[in-house]
Amino acid sequence: MKLLTKNNAQPQQKQGFTGFFSTLSRKPWIWAWLAAGATYLATLLVVSSGGAGALLYAAFTFASFAVIVGIGQMFVITLGPGNVDLSIPATMTLAGTLALKFMATDGALILPGLLIALGIGLTCGVFNFLLILLLRIPPIIATLSSSFLFQSVAIWSNRGLRIKPPPLLADFSTGGILGIPNIALVALVVSILAWVVLEKAIAGRWISATGQNSRAARLGGVPVNAVRFSVYVSCAVLASFTGFMLASFSGGANLNMGTEYLLMSIAVVVIGGSSIAGGNSNVPGIWAAALFMFLMVSMLNSYGLGAGARLILTGIIIVSVVALANKKGYRV
Repeated sequence: MKLLTKNNAQPQQKQGFTGFFSTLSRKPWIWAWLAAGATYLATLLVVSSGGAGALLYAAFTFASFAVIVGIGQMFVITLGPGNVDLSIPATMTLAGTLALKFMATDGALILPGLLIALGIGLTCGVFNFLLILLLRIPPIIATLSSSFLFQSVAIWSNRGLRIKPPPLLADFSTGGILGIPNIALVALVVSILAWVVLEKAIAGRWISATGQNSRAARLGGVPVNAVRFSVYVSCAVLASFTGFMLASFSGGANLNMGTEYLLMSIAVVVIGGSSIAGGNSNVPGIWAAALFMFLMVSMLNSYGLGAGARLILTGIIIVSVVALANKKGYRV
């Protein structure tokens, strides 16, 4: 009887491992993590062994900024086709510029400066939503139009000058604890909160339902307009917070500080496995995609490829990862 039980247990154990890996392979974000790992290893081939830790530290540092804005963009894209926030770079610039200008390198004004940055994000988000709701402007056009307004205010406020952060804030944004960048810890907290909203809160169900079918969601009692309002405001607030931290990290606010995060915020969402058709999103994929994007640039630079070759190879890699992540049958 014992022998029979033992023999029966072996196939079940194998089936358990097989089922685990089969389930894991159907997660769209797994491909972004595999791509990030492969890119990391490929970069290590041309750097010294001592540079492995430094490369990983840098990857988590710079990826963290993309993670925070990517989470905000993820919520917007989850609302369904046509929903995307193109005002993220301008919101980052405006928030970072006005907050640092208010603090004027005074460490005692860090908290008020942060509140000002978040308030700017709140205002920008409300403005975007009013354009979409009241004027019936498509989200892409509305946020693109508002971005010019936000950027103009930022230009007017600092007149091209580089505004420096308080030393205490600069030290925190560039520092770390136990070998982990502080900004990565901040991004981790934001990620956990976003995951809780998506997976555990009714708000996450409302966002997904709105993205899958807004009409059906409204008939089912979902406050669709309230959901869209909260999502666009949250995206703008996260963008303003990122601008505040990025300006502190880079040694000051400048008018081009948010430019690269326009396409980056969209790329990390798509590569991370969230559906561009809406109704389906995930947080782990955002981290994987953000790390992959930084490591990919590092790898191409390490191999000495020119700008043209880097752009071509970057496009090929992104298309390949997206194709794998959106293969039929891969669901979060």
